[in-house]
Amino acid sequence: MRHLWQGAWIDDEAASVRLDTLDDLTQQVITGPRLNPLVVLAAAEKLDLEQHRPSLVAWGLAETEVDETLEVLRHALSRASLERKLQRELGGLDPARMVRPDFRTPVYEAWVPLGLLAHVTAGNAPAAGVLSAVEGLLSGNLNVIKVASDDSGFTAEVLASLAALDQTGQIAARLVVLRFSSSRTDWTARMLGAADAVAVWGGEEAIEGVRELVRPGTRVVDWGPKLSFAYLTADLWSDVDTLHALAADVCQLEQQACSSPQVIYLDTEDSSQVFAFAERFASVLELTGPPTRDPSQAEWAEITNTVVVTQLEEHLGFTKVHAGGHWRVLADVRFAPRTSPLYRTVWVKPLPRKQITSVLRPMRQYLQTVGLAADRPDTASLARAFVSVGVQRITTPGSMLGGYSGEPHDGVYALQRYSNRVSVQLDDRFALDASLDELAESRQLPVPRVPVTAKADFETLQDRQADVYFRSGGSSGAPKLSAYTWADWDEQMWVGAEALLATGLDPRTDRIMNLFFNGHMYASFVSFFSALERMNAVQFPMGGEWGQLDAIARAIVDNRVDTLLTAPSFVQRLFAEHGDLLKEYGGIRKIFYAGEHFGAQAIARLRDEFGVSVIRSAAYATVDAGPIGYQCSASTGKVHHVLTGLHTLEILDDDDRPASSGRLVVTTHTRRGQRLERYEIGDLGRWVPGDCPCERQTPRFELLGRTGDVFRTAAQTLNYRRFLTILEDEFGYSGALQVELTENAAGDELVVRLERDRAPEPSASRGVLLSCYAEVEEAVEKDRLLSFRVENVPLADFQRTRSSGKLIAVVDQRRSA
Repeated sequence: MRHLWQGAWIDDEAASVRLDTLDDLTQQVITGPRLNPLVVLAAAEKLDLEQHRPSLVAWGLAETEVDETLEVLRHALSRASLERKLQRELGGLDPARMVRPDFRTPVYEAWVPLGLLAHVTAGNAPAAGVLSAVEGLLSGNLNVIKVASDDSGFTAEVLASLAALDQTGQIAARLVVLRFSSSRTDWTARMLGAADAVAVWGGEEAIEGVRELVRPGTRVVDWGPKLSFAYLTADLWSDVDTLHALAADVCQLEQQACSSPQVIYLDTEDSSQVFAFAERFASVLELTGPPTRDPSQAEWAEITNTVVVTQLEEHLGFTKVHAGGHWRVLADVRFAPRTSPLYRTVWVKPLPRKQITSVLRPMRQYLQTVGLAADRPDTASLARAFVSVGVQRITTPGSMLGGYSGEPHDGVYALQRYSNRVSVQLDDRFALDASLDELAESRQLPVPRVPVTAKADFETLQDRQADVYFRSGGSSGAPKLSAYTWADWDEQMWVGAEALLATGLDPRTDRIMNLFFNGHMYASFVSFFSALERMNAVQFPMGGEWGQLDAIARAIVDNRVDTLLTAPSFVQRLFAEHGDLLKEYGGIRKIFYAGEHFGAQAIARLRDEFGVSVIRSAAYATVDAGPIGYQCSASTGKVHHVLTGLHTLEILDDDDRPASSGRLVVTTHTRRGQRLERYEIGDLGRWVPGDCPCERQTPRFELLGRTGDVFRTAAQTLNYRRFLTILEDEFGYSGALQVELTENAAGDELVVRLERDRAPEPSASRGVLLSCYAEVEEAVEKDRLLSFRVENVPLADFQRTRSSGKLIAVVDQRRSA
């Protein structure tokens, strides 16, 4: 036999030796880096199941069963299905991350793997081994899968392909597939003896055999035999469509699935109605196609025995048999459930609704699916009756073997059974830590092997179904729409809340006014509103509006607001025009900003004159990619930590090679509405080496400006940030600055626009810029290719984006630009 052991194919002899190392192997895996489920999702998304079709054929499956098995796996392993499963069962796409359920208290919870999860699969369900192993991977466990000796190798081959698609090697490290007969009890005992939990698929005998071999305290998750049935009321038991749908449930997979109907119950006590229905249903089964698989000799014997005994009971008036070449309908007027020998053999029995509890409750541990056909009011009341006696699934005829992503299995969520919910309760030393993982690890998820997508190509990425759209501010070009699903939005707002907590915003005490601009499909106001909502913070959603500065200032004072969320240019103008009122109030302690540069001189003025103690970036975010970085209490200037739960950040040179400084490129791993893989966001930055005093391990980077801040004119490459830095250094200038480029008959003209009443005389500014910026001096004085002037204007005259009110740094009016 050939076995798969952590990515390598080995023989029986090697497998026997390695079985004794499972305890040590488990220790290595559970103490090593945790497996992020997003790694599994990324590999599953690229998995080509069609290449494994020959293995299913070799298993002995008919062509239709091969198609059905592959389709089941394609659906179950699709990214959408796996995401929904993680969300439903474990509450998020990275459930092992230790995070706060409540931002007001330093209590952390997570779902963590159990350790070694053994899987004992059944030989009649080719997809079960793969699906069970993937569930074990999603929950982060080391998985040892025992497949039946008649498995053609399909399970191991699919899982080997999945592991090969993982760049990290973590999937391979967590997969062992052993193919051996159940008669090799020594192998089974050694495998199960090391397990922390066992998922067993099979009959009661197999389950009891597993329980005898595991260590005390080992969690046994049994996916044992179940009984499913249909229940029809008088309104629909003569309906032709209902009968054909039910026949499809009986014939699909030849009743091999746990959800296949073995009994059809009628809501009646009348024996004649039972016999009449059995005859009608037999006529429908007569029309079905040939079976997709034939019973074994032992299975034929069971079918024959059941039919003969039922025929003998006809003389007592209890039963009636209808049989064709490949189907059997067995009518029985007694209420008690009966298991079917399968292969299109179905019982028809009466069960008046008043007898449901007394008849079915003794079988509650075996009941699974009911295909319910009734009118609307009866459906509601009967559904409640069935779940009260132990039924786990209720659907309609024709859908009994179907399902939906995230559906519970046998009354439980599998991923929760393969995990433990743990908690860590700490003290105020962790008041600003939304997650403990940032203190323990610095890993970023790997990026896909795809080319970099330029910012100009952003709109080509909008090929997915989305729910909510935002318009970019347009500060770096024409506004574009960014597409999100509600799940995207919810995840990003939780991460945005974590970023705010790290900056120093305290939801227990802070009274916060949201002064970002809203409307025009812009994202800043609603995103911070949503993040504060998730923090349970006190919020005054005032919104920023240039014509309402007086009302805003008074609302701050009247409502005892002590924390502002705002854009730098807006808050500077607010304090400039209403400084006396705000200084008299003296209650603003914190300002968190986003969207623009906040000069050091402006920050110092607010601290010195108005007593603002904390002025910090609320987050580094873009409309197209969402929140990307956060500032901790030790961060200064434009330094941020990467939000590694959402993104992997690369810094690349002009040839797309990793660099210490260069273009920022992000891969957003959880985005559904719009796929961002190695997307150039339009900013420049550099990695910040060394450890951060805040003790978080996530990588740090420093923003160096927009790629649009760099522009060409008069044969020179100039940078907006250089103009700003020179004026800050030479004059302590802390106001707004805008560069405008135009052209005339003589060539290009460059205008530096400064804020009136805060800037030096234009002639002084021009002189300093020429003397300190060599490239400008060369273009103006030496080459005479550039006209250059400085003008001081009111802040209201600066050009801004319509949707956000954000200052446009470089306004290029040249036709050839």
